[in-house]
Amino acid sequence: MMRKVKLKTVFCAALTLGFIYYFGILTHLLESTYNDDFKYPYVGDIQEFINQLRNQEKPDVPPITVYNYTFLTDLKRKCFDEDYPQLRLVYVVKSALHHFEQRKAIRKSWGFERRFSDVPIRTIFMLGTKPNDAELQMKIEEEIAEHGDIVQVKFIDTYYNNTIKTMMGFKWIMNNCLNSKFFMFVDDDMYISTRSVLRFLRDPTNYPNEKGNLAETDYELPEDVRLFSGFVFVSSPHRHLSSKWYVPLSEYPYHLWPPYVTAGAFILSREALIDMYYASMYTEHFRFDDIYLGLVAKKAGVEPYHCNEFHFYKKPYDKYSYRYVIASHGFDPEELVKVWNEQKFVGYA
Repeated sequence: MMRKVKLKTVFCAALTLGFIYYFGILTHLLESTYNDDFKYPYVGDIQEFINQLRNQEKPDVPPITVYNYTFLTDLKRKCFDEDYPQLRLVYVVKSALHHFEQRKAIRKSWGFERRFSDVPIRTIFMLGTKPNDAELQMKIEEEIAEHGDIVQVKFIDTYYNNTIKTMMGFKWIMNNCLNSKFFMFVDDDMYISTRSVLRFLRDPTNYPNEKGNLAETDYELPEDVRLFSGFVFVSSPHRHLSSKWYVPLSEYPYHLWPPYVTAGAFILSREALIDMYYASMYTEHFRFDDIYLGLVAKKAGVEPYHCNEFHFYKKPYDKYSYRYVIASHGFDPEELVKVWNEQKFVGYA
């Protein structure tokens, strides 16, 4: 009888310990406090290094992270426009290799570069590669030749390489497109209203200002504004082992992430992008792109700005509820074109 009781006790204890381990309960108890203890490599003040790199000087400390992947296409003249020395907005679409229909739908909807004749806009698609798939690569190359809007980079295109895709987008901009004032990074399953984006960029702090007089709020943000905006989260790392976003203490020991913008759609001004690009050189690589940019922004001293009209989920749709929507997630190609055309018709896109 006693032996059965002991076995039952041991079994229950093992089950409890397994539960605690699997769901990360003990791990949470061992976390460091973010507000008091935060450090992330490179440890130290990097502002001087950013300034040195901006001035094309050799930094006192060499960079620890450099994304040196090869551009297979670079579209060097994509942002050149004789009529508009400065572009207003560049869409950088993070697209999966096989998403041909998504790219086609975006070109027909919010990615159409001549949506407004007096507003110079460009759209590019960032792609990686799939080794040993010559047929897919041939189709990609045909698409590149037809549309001239794809920047393909030699890295394996997977979910956990989205940070590479994003930072190579930064690098492409630094090399080829610093004549735009704003940049919007977008996943290829998002609905975007260019009209709402442009309104937001005129006066982010008052958007959508439903009751305001547009004439009273219609002003231009200064050239040196450091804007990094979207739907901002302050959340904790996932510690349960089954999570797609599981992070061990050895990788990140703190109980909170820095404030970060969800990666599906976010906007950067030119000055914010430049500072964050150089700050990334002193920020250890992290596989989740939205978290990584949160870490980079913290190091660069760029504060993410929250706007409710960036929907990281799919906002329930009807014709008039999308009046102020900037971005909404989860649209298939056919639905995207249908919704965008309807929103354009009612004057919201």
